[in-house]
Parts: sequence; structure tokens; C-alpha cells
Amino acid sequence: MLLSRPALSYWEPEDESFWAARGRRIARRNLAFSIFAEHLGFSVWLLWSVVVVALPAETFPYTVDQKFWLVALPNLVGALMRLPYTFAITRFGGRNWTVVSAVLLLIPVCALCWGVTHPGTPYWLMLVFAASAGFGGGNFASSMANISFFYPEREKGTALGINAAGGNLGTSVVQLVVPLVVAGGLVYAGLMWVPLVVAAAVCAYLYMDNLTVSRSPFREQLATVRRVHTWVMSFLYIGTFGSFIGYSAAFPLVLKTQFPDASTKIAFTGALVGSLARPVGGWLSDRVGGARVTAAVFVALGLGALAVIYAVGAGSFTGFLISFLVLFAAAGAGNGSTYRMIPAIFLAKADAAAAAKPDDVQAIRLRGRREGAAALGIAGAVGAMGGFYLPRAIADSMNATGGIAAAFLAFLAVYALCLGITWWCYLRRRVLTKQVPSLAYATV
Repeated sequence: MLLSRPALSYWEPEDESFWAARGRRIARRNLAFSIFAEHLGFSVWLLWSVVVVALPAETFPYTVDQKFWLVALPNLVGALMRLPYTFAITRFGGRNWTVVSAVLLLIPVCALCWGVTHPGTPYWLMLVFAASAGFGGGNFASSMANISFFYPEREKGTALGINAAGGNLGTSVVQLVVPLVVAGGLVYAGLMWVPLVVAAAVCAYLYMDNLTVSRSPFREQLATVRRVHTWVMSFLYIGTFGSFIGYSAAFPLVLKTQFPDASTKIAFTGALVGSLARPVGGWLSDRVGGARVTAAVFVALGLGALAVIYAVGAGSFTGFLISFLVLFAAAGAGNGSTYRMIPAIFLAKADAAAAAKPDDVQAIRLRGRREGAAALGIAGAVGAMGGFYLPRAIADSMNATGGIAAAFLAFLAVYALCLGITWWCYLRRRVLTKQVPSLAYATV
């Protein structure tokens, strides 16, 4: 079989001699090509955020609400795809699934090409074409779960942050490049990605590896569903990643509706800032603790939401843009900090369990790593749901009140709730002194 190259049977990144001799080199190679494929996944996922703004009104006479559906639906499908994509890593291997998931991106780009060149296409079919872009959203979950196995705990926050940032940058690239390309015709918004997608699949096949340690029975992965921390972190990820992907999808359309005279070509700056902030959040979390960074993030998100309301009310485009950049930066940093917390929590729990069974330490720690990887996928799926609800909340706010203030007040309430949960579960003195000591060290 084409994809049946043997997996690496020994992989122990915590072994410093192995890591220095060959582990680091292999991990970096896999990280580089994982980023390439994931970057394209994000680009395809957010394609419709740019295309809806460029659709000519005379041939595609959609209302603002209909356009927001085209923007939001890929996020919903992308969120749903993240669970099977995560479990696919442990079933088929990271290299194999990266090849398959890259090839699947050809479906939405080809569908887009057909839809925009046939003005008589029914709206429901355009929704289907937009929904297929959600395949790109699934790539993130499989990529992050895969890379989490390659790196030692001491470098995992930075590695996951770089991997995620490389993917997240796709949201900015698509909003920067596509408006320039579609000057020659909307069909090029899809065609331009075809050779890149093929290249990503070929590179993954040639240069990535499968790991034996990442393989685990589906039943073992389902154990993650029973862990309280899986769902706590999933909710927090709604506040961070849900905000990032939701704002990325909605920003060009919000910008056009609130400030019609402003150029939507600057919309890429928001996703760019958020993407660059993600590894910073992971890096800070490695040094001062993920929970502390996450708490600060939710404070910044709340202040940013209030600033957007004030700027729109005052008619200040400069204030509006700066407020959104604050939101993007905070959400990006929060993506890094929350994703740093998840594997640390599960490994800390495994260490606590291993203390009672010193003869089974390796097996317990491996199970903890596998559960942490599965939790990354679940949190990614749940968090991405925010990317669907956020654009819809803005659209509903505009339909009901004529403005976006009501939506941002709702977002403020969510950020306040996330801040309270972060403090209660990971920052309270009682938690730090009475729960697992290593959990306190790993997350705060």
C-alpha cells in the first residue's frame, strides 16, 4: 500500500540523549511540513470570508444575513470535522492522515471555482460549497494532536504555538492575497490553491513520519471524554479560539457594514496579529504558566469588546480597527496558552497516578500523553463552534437592533464567565495547595 511505510517504533522525546541525537531533527522536519499542510487548511477554511465580500451584487443578490451564513457555515463544519480528524491520527498515523487531509482540500476549492462561475447556482448549493471549506478546519486538530507526540514536555508549548501560528497565518494570507488575485476573476480564488494543495500532500508523503506511540485504541481515547478537565478546557477554548476564528471570518463583512468607505483589504491585519500572538502565548505559558496567561487574555478580550462598542458608537474607524486588533492579539495569545495547559494537565494527572504505581510509570505517562492529544482534538472541536456562533450573533444583533453592540455585550459576558472559570479551576489558592502539586506547576 502506498502509505504503508513503517512507523517509527521508538520515540521518547523526554530521553535527552535520544532527543539530542536524532529526535529534535525528526521532530522539526515533521513540524515544518505539518505547518505547510495546516496553513493551507486554514486558508481554504476562511476562503469564503473574502469571497462573500467580492461577490458581485448583480449576479449574486444576497442579503447581509445570507452572506453571514456563507461566512459562518464553514466554521460549523470545520468544528465538527475536528473530532474525526483527531482520532484519525491514532488510527492511520500522522503522516498518512496529513496526506489524506491535504488531498481533501481539493473538494472545497474546486466547488468554489464551479459556484462563482455559474451565477444561476441556487443559494442552497452555494451553502453546500461554503460548508465544504470546513474540511480545512479539521486539519488543525489532526496536526496539533500529531505534533504533540513529537516534542518533550519542556518544549511542547513553544512547538504547539509555532505549529498553530503557522496554520493560523493562513487566515491572514487568504485575506491578503485573494482580494488581489480575484481582480482577474473570482474563479482564481479557488484555482490558486490547487498546486499548493498537491505540493502539501506530496511533501507530507515524502518527509513526514508515523509514530507507533501515537497509535491507541478508540476505546482508550474515549476515556478523555470522561475527564472533567477536557470539558473545562474546551469551554475556555471557545473564548479564545472561537473568538479568533469567528472574528477572522466576520471581520471583513463587519468592516464593510460598519464603515462602508473603508477598504476591506486591511482585514488581513487582524488575523495576522492573532496568528503571530499565538506562539507568544505558548512561550509565555512555558515560563509563567498557562492559567495566568489565559486569565490575562480574558481580561484583554473583555476590554477589547467594550472598546469596539464605544468606537462604533463614536463613528471612529481608527478606534474600531485598534479595538479589533486588541481582540485578535488577545485571542491569539489565549489560543497558545490554553493549548499549552491541556497536555500539561493530563501529564500532571498521569504523574500523580504513577506515584501510586511506580512499576507502571511509563505506561501511565504514555496513556496521559494519548489522552492529552485526544483532549486537544475535543477542545479544538468545541472551541471552533465559537467560530460559527460569533458571526451568527453579529448577524442576529444587526437584524434585531440595527447594530453590533448587543453581540459584543454578549461576548463580554462570555469572557467574564471564562475568566471566572479559569480562576476557580486553576488559580485559586485551594486548587494550588490541595490538588495535584505538579498540576499547579504545569498550568500556572
